[in-house]
Amino acid sequence: MQGDFIHRPRAFDIGVVQRDSLFMDKNATLEKLQQLRADQKRLIASEVNFLRQNRVSLVLADIPPLATLIARAAGLPCWMIGNFGWDFIYRDWGGDFIPLADWISDCFGHCDRLFRPPLHEAMSAFPVITDVGFTGGSPRYSRAELQQEFGLTAPKQRTILLTFGGLGLEQIPYHNVARFPDWQFITFDRNAPNYPNLIKVTSHRHRPVDFMPFCDRMVSKPGYSTFSEACRMGTPIVSITREGFAEAPVLLAGIQDWAAHQILTPTEFFQGDWEFLHQPLHPPRQPQATISNGNQTIGEAVINFCQTV
Repeated sequence: MQGDFIHRPRAFDIGVVQRDSLFMDKNATLEKLQQLRADQKRLIASEVNFLRQNRVSLVLADIPPLATLIARAAGLPCWMIGNFGWDFIYRDWGGDFIPLADWISDCFGHCDRLFRPPLHEAMSAFPVITDVGFTGGSPRYSRAELQQEFGLTAPKQRTILLTFGGLGLEQIPYHNVARFPDWQFITFDRNAPNYPNLIKVTSHRHRPVDFMPFCDRMVSKPGYSTFSEACRMGTPIVSITREGFAEAPVLLAGIQDWAAHQILTPTEFFQGDWEFLHQPLHPPRQPQATISNGNQTIGEAVINFCQTV
């Protein structure tokens, strides 16, 4: 990140405790979520002091429920960005998660404005919603620069990006890479085995979006940020299904509307021979062009607000 800013690491959100990108630990998630709720008064008081000391005029959050209570206690508006709320995820799990989902819905009810990009659930807890285009990063490097640093040699139609989020996957069947010796595969998995046609990206300077324009398709799991950036870049998406996570069906339905795509079962990906790479992609159901102006819309709204305070 560039520019003038203060980076102050704080934890106001639990999300889902995971072993890797697909396997979730619900018991650990419940325990940490209950602890967060028990600590909310202390967290709110601490953050209110910081906001006042730094003369903050707007809280912009993605999308920790406590942000609304912090902003309210500080007498500030709270705007949020998101395609789903954690109440949506936890409520689907039932049991002891239900009262926590109710608490989160109540928090979201104090949000002054939600910017909602595509691939979203209804987000009915939010009183004011502004729909925007896809959000995400943009590539920083040309193909020539990536070719020089990483040795990209295969043409785009035989270049595949493998990305499963920051947590990765424990058992990507990399042996299938050897079945496509004339293809090139790109992974951000530092622990991936060595294959002549497998590029391992270990630099923190590079992101999946930097490689998307030069790949025939991206193989991934359901996740808004990665899907959104692929849609912005026009990169086809191959996704594994994900059980037990309410956002996954929403995301998979969304890419069928907005992106050229393939949807695989875990068995097809983990136990198959990756024959899907030879299969044609399904075209998007939406005839219109992808709406990719989410960053600009949100940024302009924030600037306009701050100029009037």
